Amino acid sequence: MSTTTTGSIRERTRQNTVRLAIWTGAWVVTLAIAVFGPIFVWDSKAISLATILVNIGVGIGMIMANKQHLDGLDELQRKIQLEAMAVALGVGLVGGLAYSTMDITNVIPFDAEISNLVMLISFAYLGAIFAGRRKYQ
Repeated sequence: MSTTTTGSIRERTRQNTVRLAIWTGAWVVTLAIAVFGPIFVWDSKAISLATILVNIGVGIGMIMANKQHLDGLDELQRKIQLEAMAVALGVGLVGGLAYSTMDITNVIPFDAEISNLVMLISFAYLGAIFAGRRKYQ
């Protein structure tokens, strides 16, 4: 592969990564507005619903940006991402159901919160990315 082709692939990957970061940041901001707006700014179910719908729309944009990002990766990077997503899905499903079951059966003295599950999935995904990169070095 020529250096020009390699350079253009790297540039496309960089652009897709930046695009994904922007969409992800926008999604996080709209989620924060939807969650904290009713607490600190407004007292209207209509406004809350509107902000949630905006968040869903931006989330769809983030999903599409993620798909575009994955499509732009080379085969090895795609394989690492796929394996990491499989681990994150499995951890989320098994861990989430176990966490919920512990809450339902009062094994844990607190309510199961979705934010804890999101963090678990995120750490599993990041760990699997690092492990995959290390595996294929």
